[in-house]
Amino acid sequence: MKKIVVTGGSGLLGPWVIKEFLEHGYNVVNVDTKQPKENLCKTVIADLTNLGEVYGVLAGADAVVHTAAIPVAYSHPNEVTFHNNVMSTYNILEASANLGIKKVVITSSESSYGLVFAVNQLDPKYVPIDEEHPQLPQDSYGLSKVVNEQTAQMFHHKTGMQIVSLRLGNVIAPDMYERFPQFIHDADQRKSILWSYIDTRDAACVYRLAIETDGLGVVALNIAADDTSMDLKSRELMEQCYPGVKEFKQPLNGYETLLSNEKAKKLLNWQPIHSWRKYVNAPSIL
Repeated sequence: MKKIVVTGGSGLLGPWVIKEFLEHGYNVVNVDTKQPKENLCKTVIADLTNLGEVYGVLAGADAVVHTAAIPVAYSHPNEVTFHNNVMSTYNILEASANLGIKKVVITSSESSYGLVFAVNQLDPKYVPIDEEHPQLPQDSYGLSKVVNEQTAQMFHHKTGMQIVSLRLGNVIAPDMYERFPQFIHDADQRKSILWSYIDTRDAACVYRLAIETDGLGVVALNIAADDTSMDLKSRELMEQCYPGVKEFKQPLNGYETLLSNEKAKKLLNWQPIHSWRKYVNAPSIL
């Protein structure tokens, strides 16, 4: 039985990642700064910005899934967010490399493209945004994700370790769908995230597939549902909120995601299956 260390397993996404690995026969250890609400597996309390502690919690692991982070901009002083997210990721990769761990998945973000927390107006260069789109953050959180991806590149080139960075869209747990009717007809509410979302169950599946798939090298992948989180068509959303964007990488005839997930689907043989439209009763989609 392979041992997987999941960091941040006491947060929003982490418990779903832990469940996914447990359901597929893995031995899982959660590492966090707090105990989880639900006791799914062994939890170790540790400070991931302390390299010695990271060595201790990763010893004996076959692979690491790193979801722990300060998850948004401006919840902490900027330098605290940057230091926490960058040093915890560096330490995870440093310890993994020296302990001989061959596969790590780290958590990046759509925020790395810069739209989400932009101080000055920033439009996408094109849509759907794919992994080749420029990353132009104006905040320490988005910058920390860009730095983490570069750190992954360095460790891969140095050691050959497989490192997958998952640029997650807005993470939605099942109980959060009840909030959708409050915004699905208001394009302005979620325009900075390009109306993206990803169900925690579909995201958890990606983490497992990124560990189980061989030959990925070092790669960053957008992770989003196939549709937007809105009950307005994608082209209408763009016309309302980003009228200056003229380059469309694919025809937009319906509710297609504007954060392209095609690369993840191709490389991991993954298919998101949870759409908010299955769980929300809205007048125009009944």
